[in-house]
Parts: sequence; C-alpha cells; structure tokens
Amino acid sequence: MYTVRLWSVRRARNFEWFYERFERIFMALHPLWLRIGYSRVEKPVTAIEKVIKGFLFDCQMCGRCVLSSTGMSCPMNCPKELRNGPCGGVRPNGNCEVKPDMRCVWVEAVAGSQRMRKGRQILNVQLPVDRSRKGSSSWLREVRQKRDEQFFEN
Repeated sequence: MYTVRLWSVRRARNFEWFYERFERIFMALHPLWLRIGYSRVEKPVTAIEKVIKGFLFDCQMCGRCVLSSTGMSCPMNCPKELRNGPCGGVRPNGNCEVKPDMRCVWVEAVAGSQRMRKGRQILNVQLPVDRSRKGSSSWLREVRQKRDEQFFEN
C-alpha cells in the first residue's frame, strides 16, 4: 500500500483532474440518491469508496477527506494524525520521526500539492476529525454539503 500511496501522490495532478469530473457525475446523481435515500446508499457507496481510496491513498476512512487539499496525501496516515502540517520531528531526509522508514505524510503532501492546479488549498486550515464520521462516505457527505450550499444560495 505504501508504494501505491507514493505513486498516487506523484500523480496528484491526474487525480485532481479525474476527481473534478467524478464529482460532477456524483453531484448529478443527487436526485437519485435522494429518491433511494442517502441512508440506504451510504453502506454500498462507503464500501466502494473504501476499496478505491484504500488502495490508491491508503485511506483511513475518517469521513472528512481532504485529499484534494493535501496533494493526494492522506494526513490520517501520519502516526500523530496531524491535519495541518508536519510536526517538529521531520528528519533531515524527510522521513517521519515515529516511523523512520516512512516519508513524512506532509513532505509528500507539499510535493503533491505543488503538482496540482489548486495546490494552494494546502494552506487552508483543516478542521479536526469528527470521530463519529469514521467509516462513513466522504463522497456522499460532499454531495449533500454542496447541494445544501447551492440551495441556500438561491
């Protein structure tokens, strides 16, 4: 998984491009999700999301995905679960102080974000993880959130 995770970060721009299109399709399916019921589609969508994101990004399914803001490097892979940048223990070679054989998640995040068109999003402060969302679909949460924002704008 670690090797695939690093491979994915090196292709952050490609994943950014793909995700923008995937998000549009997922948003277009909102009426279907409403008709079926978000609670009914949560389990199958979460299972698919877990397989895909688990393989590509070593996703921990925190329910609050920030891959598009962190250069496709999941901050939940940090042994300290830091969501807003590296700790003070990053070694001179860029490796983690807790797991010396692993590159710091945030060193990878910065490298990945530099490849992305919207790479400056890494500067946005991330909210703490809501542990009650662990294991839930961030894809469905994003659709509901964006639809709610569109509804209230009109």
